[in-house]
Amino acid sequence: MLCEITQAAQKVYRPREPDTSPFFKVITSHFDAFERLYPERFQGKYGFWRPVIRSSLDKFLKCGDLKEGFARVRCPDCGEEFFVAYSCRQRSCCPSCDQKRALLLGIRLVDEVIAQIPHRQWVFTIPKRFRGYFRYNRKLLGKLCKAAYEAFFEAMAAEVGDDVIFPGMVAAVQTFGDLSNP
Repeated sequence: MLCEITQAAQKVYRPREPDTSPFFKVITSHFDAFERLYPERFQGKYGFWRPVIRSSLDKFLKCGDLKEGFARVRCPDCGEEFFVAYSCRQRSCCPSCDQKRALLLGIRLVDEVIAQIPHRQWVFTIPKRFRGYFRYNRKLLGKLCKAAYEAFFEAMAAEVGDDVIFPGMVAAVQTFGDLSNP
């Protein structure tokens, strides 16, 4: 039985080749210059340089590379084995890991968090003139989520006429809208 699972996994698993992607090539070719020029060209408009950007992209460059580490998967029944490269598990900068995280979060929300009752998606936005504050002080994003929940709670309590309700919320902060939507 385990041998069949291992063989099925081998048919499904395809090692990624991250170094062939256009994004990987752009990062390896131009990121150092971008980082060096950022303060003078972009800081005024997009906020200060956050060191996490460099560390995230360094991890992305190692993602899926067998030379950076791997796990050996071996079937104890038949001895068949293959290697699986470690991933960077980065949000946003690694398309593969980001997609996996999104899918796993969706599965977890459906299976463990969200009750099988009607639910809705709400989108909260802030005026553009306030967005600069969040660029320079990322800790405000957590407070923004709390304020969104409190506004939602008050609206639901007013609608129902009861302040004893406790609605649930799954919040996700999106900070890239201005840059991707000209």
